[in-house]
Amino acid sequence: MHAIRLHAFGPAENLRYEETADPEPAAGQVRVTVAAAGVHLLDTAIREGIQGPLPELPALPTIPGREVAGTVDALGEGVPAHWLGKRVVAHIGFAPGGYAERAVTEVSRLHELPDDLDFAEAVALIGTGRTTMGILRFTELTADSVVVVPAAAGGIGTLLTQYAKHRGATVIGLAGGPEKTARVRAHGADLAVDYKDPAWPDEVRAYLKERLDGRAATVVFDGVGGDAGRAAVDLLGPGGSHVVFGWSGKGLHDGEALTFTEEELTARGITQVNVLGPAMMAKAGGDNPVRTLELAALAEAATGHFTPAVQRYPLAEAAAAHRALETRGTMGKVVLIP
Repeated sequence: MHAIRLHAFGPAENLRYEETADPEPAAGQVRVTVAAAGVHLLDTAIREGIQGPLPELPALPTIPGREVAGTVDALGEGVPAHWLGKRVVAHIGFAPGGYAERAVTEVSRLHELPDDLDFAEAVALIGTGRTTMGILRFTELTADSVVVVPAAAGGIGTLLTQYAKHRGATVIGLAGGPEKTARVRAHGADLAVDYKDPAWPDEVRAYLKERLDGRAATVVFDGVGGDAGRAAVDLLGPGGSHVVFGWSGKGLHDGEALTFTEEELTARGITQVNVLGPAMMAKAGGDNPVRTLELAALAEAATGHFTPAVQRYPLAEAAAAHRALETRGTMGKVVLIP
């Protein structure tokens, strides 16, 4: 099979498109003929040798990638026969192997897909959608909500925008450049502004004054941090909530986390919550909170509330996909197509 292999940690150019042996499923595993493989910002950090949240870095050479969708083509010992030939999606965890024509994973990680769900969209739901559902556990959106999404053209930002509109909220989406702001409007935002324009906060305040009788924002879903995140928080009124799920304003490696002291929060009359990690798992609840959130995301797609934005690259162009993701040159979930 063909796969992307990493022989040395470093720049995107180290991702090499090569032929390698097909993986074989062990007991309790299946092999999937991959139709779409997800690319995550964390993948770029791992490629550079940054351990991040991983228990340890993978041994080299390695095939990156932790999200796959496709068709089951082989079963390991003990796997029920009915899985053979099924359309599935899976987050394969910290074990890599997704950037390939075939990948293996535990049968317990599989979700069977309906025939009308696109493989690339399914990949977006299993990772980006899962995280989005976790973020949404920390606030209750209603028709009275005024939501600001600083990275509204991204995978999570698109889904947050769609969900908030489904709940009847007013959504203000920020994105970089006219092409991205057009995409944000197309996904339902009431106002889309270019955060590269220094005057964007004034544009938002004018909108709030003219269209909403001067109401302030009630929620900021902040995956950016830095200057854009701080300006978004300044739009919150008393009782508002700053929901933090990242700080990629300059990329995963050098973004600035936006924090406030208790005194600052009290003076502003707002709350701040960091939803990542154990906090999100605790909110999801149950014996398997990750799977709970995955199922929730797939359910939102089934009801039409989620339509993931996807940017596709050929598998052989994984290096280009990494470079684009690192330089904020993508819109939606980045997916590799073998």
